[in-house]
Amino acid sequence: MEQERWHWQESGTAWRGVGVYHITLTVPSHEPLLGRLVIPDGDPTQARVERTELGRLLLDCQRSVPVYHPEIQILQYCLMPDHLHTVWYVRRPMKKSIRQVVQGFWQAAKKVGRAYSYMAALTGGTKNETSRPGEPAGALTLGEPAGALRPGEPAGGLTLGFGLGLSSIATAGSRENPLCQMLGVEAYRLLPPVFTEMPFVRPLSRRGQLRAMIRYVQMNPQRLATKRLMPGFFRVQKGIEIAGRSYDGVGNVALLHEECYDVVHVRSVWVKAAERGERKDLRDYMNSRVLKARKGVVMVSPFISPQEKQVMQVLLDEQRPFILLADNGFREYYKPSDNLFDACAEGRLLILSPWQYDAGKRHISRADCMALNAMAEEIAGLSTR
Repeated sequence: MEQERWHWQESGTAWRGVGVYHITLTVPSHEPLLGRLVIPDGDPTQARVERTELGRLLLDCQRSVPVYHPEIQILQYCLMPDHLHTVWYVRRPMKKSIRQVVQGFWQAAKKVGRAYSYMAALTGGTKNETSRPGEPAGALTLGEPAGALRPGEPAGGLTLGFGLGLSSIATAGSRENPLCQMLGVEAYRLLPPVFTEMPFVRPLSRRGQLRAMIRYVQMNPQRLATKRLMPGFFRVQKGIEIAGRSYDGVGNVALLHEECYDVVHVRSVWVKAAERGERKDLRDYMNSRVLKARKGVVMVSPFISPQEKQVMQVLLDEQRPFILLADNGFREYYKPSDNLFDACAEGRLLILSPWQYDAGKRHISRADCMALNAMAEEIAGLSTR
């Protein structure tokens, strides 16, 4: 679909207006309550997630969003074992803000989560990683209920039987919720809601973000499968000592044992000259980086400027190994961005950062740029020939 058709959320506009949003709802414990990853024949490109009953009901909650808010269209979603990624398009202004709509979706998800918690406690159910023939993967196993109740016996007005599923106590409105009526409001609210954290909402405001985000959502099962099949390259490794400095890293640390390194650092004077039409120095330097990489030299850089990013893209396209210095550390469950993921999986990339992860960081400072370029020079000094 051509991106020119979309109206983009501009910076500073109201959250009630037209826009595209990436929303992520996570199980904070990271337990695989929503589905089970399946990797047929060990091929990550064929990976899929088989939904649990809880995952299925969570998607039912999402499907109800456009019913109550017809201004919203769900463009793409992907249910993962412990989270849901979804992209919503607000086609026309709403009376409520997108944050209020997301909060309503969250409240519905918490109701489903409480129903799951009740059923799991009552029946001794578990989230099966290995399902029986004919049984949904990860579904609750309905055994003999706690309290000496047997299937078919009433439990406080709620009939238990092998046909009982979460939907029987999760589909009703809050006032008609049979579980809430049976337990009482206070006891009901004490049930673990599973989804204890508000979904993350990110407006997509720049051209190109929509296409990239849809691909990111679609590729989630494949990326998770790749990480599970090759865990070493995606594990955050702490305290990597290089030239007297400590880094955290993700990727192939064996790249630190190559014979020859060089930096990619485009000088502003070359860029300004190119803007005046004097492009030779800039072109020759960028070409020299690629030619060296083709001879086996490992390039090192934070790849900050557009020209440096162009060099990095050539290295990716030609499958050349390189070291990327990042201006932020690695959060828990970090995975590289779309264009770097395959290079990391194949051992062609090492990402290093000298700093701890800062969730509030949005932009790189000039001081950070200078520091990272100096570190690239330090690492290039490890060359043995």
